[in-house]
Amino acid sequence: HKRVPVHSATRWYYFGGITLFLFAIQIVTGILLLLYYRPTVAESFDSVRFIMTRVEFGWLIRSIHSWSANLLIFTAFVHMFSVVFTHAYRKPRELTWLTGIASLGVMMGFGFSGYLLPWNQISYFATKVGTDMAASMPVIGPAIARFLRGGEDVAGATLTRFFAFHVMILPLAAVALLMLHIFMIQKSGMSTPPWISPSKVRQMKFFPNFFLREMMFWYGTLAVLGALAAIFPWELGEKADPFASAPKGIRPEWYFLAQFYTLKLIPSHVGPIEGELLGLFGFGLLALAWIALPFWGTRRDGSARTRLVTGAGIFLAAYLVVFTILGYVK
Repeated sequence: HKRVPVHSATRWYYFGGITLFLFAIQIVTGILLLLYYRPTVAESFDSVRFIMTRVEFGWLIRSIHSWSANLLIFTAFVHMFSVVFTHAYRKPRELTWLTGIASLGVMMGFGFSGYLLPWNQISYFATKVGTDMAASMPVIGPAIARFLRGGEDVAGATLTRFFAFHVMILPLAAVALLMLHIFMIQKSGMSTPPWISPSKVRQMKFFPNFFLREMMFWYGTLAVLGALAAIFPWELGEKADPFASAPKGIRPEWYFLAQFYTLKLIPSHVGPIEGELLGLFGFGLLALAWIALPFWGTRRDGSARTRLVTGAGIFLAAYLVVFTILGYVK
């Protein structure tokens, strides 16, 4: 009996389904990779190389898994900003927003934990940089870094711990959050932008009308994913050597690049405060403000503060795009 409102912004509804579709691909390809992957320092790199060179279509499955992970985070970001610009976070959808933001955080955790699993040079030193950033946080930073690493340095315990995060802890959290997110969407219905009167909007049946259209977007996504995986197969690189010097231009994945580049621009000290610490504090405040969007982005009567929220959304989107590009170029 579900209905979908049809208006000028209906096309943005499809990105939620595309994100869910890519998550399903992650589960299927991840299970296939688990049949051969071995999460130890001695065997992880060789097991991935075995998948890519000896297992039939193993290189394609790994490439699909890696590319779909990146596309998943990209479509999740698009979905998040579409919610912001159509003001779909308004009452009674506060919990829908919160579960969506938490799901995005879990997806980024998937990316961070999965990046180390091939145990190559780039992933090893990128993980070292990432955990060093966590260690620089005041008071709790060293404890967080030790928890992530399983010790004082990135080593075998880190690989085992990241593997547990990637295949057990984060999947359970993701499934729980997505189920709650979908339930809240079912309960509250699809939001209509505030500049469109709900009484004047035509309603489309979710099944089969909207669902068939959604499937067309899935087919298109699958075509893009297959082309990327076949034409640009994901490289393995060289096996990690903790005693080697870090490769030039080491940097995290693109969805952490804007923050990474911002920290590089901040001076080592801003007055008596360490620059990196000040940057992390700023990112923390920004994240808290973004999570609390449904509470400061609406008035007492429940209407959206459209200009304020749209301006904040444009600023954040522009910052992420520009600084991510600069992080690659510089």
